[in-house]
Amino acid sequence: MANTSDIKNGSVIFHKNKRMKVIEFLHVKPGKGPAFVRTKLKDISTGKIIDETFNAGVKLEFLKIEAKEMQFLYNDSDSYIFMDNATYEQFSILNENINDTKNFLKPGMNVDLLFDGLDILDVRLPAHVELAVTNTEPGVKGNTATGATKPATVETGYSLQVPLFIDIDDQLKIDTRSGEYIERVKT
Repeated sequence: MANTSDIKNGSVIFHKNKRMKVIEFLHVKPGKGPAFVRTKLKDISTGKIIDETFNAGVKLEFLKIEAKEMQFLYNDSDSYIFMDNATYEQFSILNENINDTKNFLKPGMNVDLLFDGLDILDVRLPAHVELAVTNTEPGVKGNTATGATKPATVETGYSLQVPLFIDIDDQLKIDTRSGEYIERVKT
């Protein structure tokens, strides 16, 4: 069994009879008293985030998580459908388990599904995705020097702030961790 020194962002532990994903952690060694680890844990089944503090050296049960590359096929009324690229087997994940990931999923995109045995725990997106702008106000020539932004909607229905020079049908590179605009992709 591992202990608190093995905690990393993204690792999954079994804590309080639940599978919890470590979102962030901080080893703290105060001048007085014993060291401890402050963590933010996300309950994988409910999506609830809790703060938890562990004394240094406490034994934790880390789960062996397997990642498989899958292709996102489509979204039907109540679930998202993925296909294993090697076996062509299809997996469905209920809409409520997708969370904010849905903002960046487009058909044909490859993502990693995280498995604990046969249970699907999470969908891991690439760090950046390229999405086309479907709706935004027209840009005005000469307004690009101010650094101002305007709202834009991309092909997945996600809305974000973009520079004024962005037009409809432009391809944008978007950071999937923060949901922010990075750059316009040259075609």
